[in-house]
Amino acid sequence: MAIPRSELKDRVVLVTGSAKRIGRAIAVRLAEEGARVAIHYGASEAEARQTAQQCADAPMFQADLARVADIERLFGEVHAHFGRLDGLVNNAARFTRRDPLEITEADWDFIHSVNLKAVFFCAQQGARVMRSTGGGRIVNISSLGGIRPWAGHAHYCASKAGVIMLTRALAKALAPDIAVNSVAPGVIAVGELTDRAQAMVDATPMERAGEAAEVADAVAYFLAAPKFITGQLMAVDGGLSLR
Repeated sequence: MAIPRSELKDRVVLVTGSAKRIGRAIAVRLAEEGARVAIHYGASEAEARQTAQQCADAPMFQADLARVADIERLFGEVHAHFGRLDGLVNNAARFTRRDPLEITEADWDFIHSVNLKAVFFCAQQGARVMRSTGGGRIVNISSLGGIRPWAGHAHYCASKAGVIMLTRALAKALAPDIAVNSVAPGVIAVGELTDRAQAMVDATPMERAGEAAEVADAVAYFLAAPKFITGQLMAVDGGLSLR
């Protein structure tokens, strides 16, 4: 999925949760395409510094995305540093496995405070900056779990399904200045696979796990695509959602 360098060159893009794993791959890919990347991290400062170094010493911004006050501060700092914002990648997320009959209010809030609430408020703050500086693009990272139900992850699936619908609602609300799309990764190999993840890989039509770089390719596409492409969901899952 080749993106002409000119399409992303010098665009300011904030990637939340870009200290490691998929977020790091996204940040590095965008930097390679010439974007000016803002690295966000919560508690993983050492890993964020490694990502920043891979992104031509990109600036780092710390914020606890479970706190709306921190989100507001984050976007204020990014705006003050760059003077604009052209793209936002809502990548930061939490993941836990729980029997649905044992999920507590704290379990539910732990997941939804970052996976859904923070996505909305980051999009809100990002859109305000983008509209003041000529518009932009937002890419929300959802999940195969937002498309297909996983019995042990009801709270997580609900949060990611919410991200998909939020993407569609925001695409209507923020047009025509801002395009909003979503990328839904399937099983992505960012470490040793669990037995359950390996079973999902075995059921994947492409017969392998995905790579973080492939998710980054999809994100780069949406950030460079015409704004006429909005409200769309791209599953990067090797065809697993078709099963």
